[in-house]
Amino acid sequence: MPEPAFSGIVLTGGASSRMGRDKALLEVRGRPLAVIAASALQEAGADEVLAVGGDREGLAALGLRTVADDAPGEGPLGGMVTGLARVHHALAVVLSCDLPDVDAATVRALVDALAAAPAADGALGVQDDGWQQLLCSAWRVERALPVLAAAFRAGERAPRRAVVGLHTVAVTALEPDALHDVDRPEDLRRYDAGREHP
Repeated sequence: MPEPAFSGIVLTGGASSRMGRDKALLEVRGRPLAVIAASALQEAGADEVLAVGGDREGLAALGLRTVADDAPGEGPLGGMVTGLARVHHALAVVLSCDLPDVDAATVRALVDALAAAPAADGALGVQDDGWQQLLCSAWRVERALPVLAAAFRAGERAPRRAVVGLHTVAVTALEPDALHDVDRPEDLRRYDAGREHP
């Protein structure tokens, strides 16, 4: 059975207030975080990858295809809606730009889980403790976009609450570190000096 075609979306428009600088362009092990996410999508087979929001000039200089966020400064849900409205495939994977260990296997697992569940609207990466990583997920665009867009228009800004009306499947067979994000400078210490872990 052929692998389903899919698009990739990297959310690069966060304010990075806790980090104190643009996370998308921050280097981990010598690679900008946005490039790590985009590469995971490309290596998993994404036909297109969009970087939504943020420093479009800086991201374009890294070779990324950029898209202006339709709701800059309004959080990741707006970026998700913007990206899902721009992709060309019926299935799209959404990654935040602050996942240093995300890889092609993670992306592929999300796509495969969604493809195996025709009734599902989305597939979410889930950590061992049950925490859902909404910004490491795959979506059926025609089903998810109207629900997420309506929630956003109604004033919702939290992806976790916006997806309540959608049927999602949990993807648990992932490397735990693949779902860990970096929000603060101290989160980066385990990646310093080119080391993966201390």
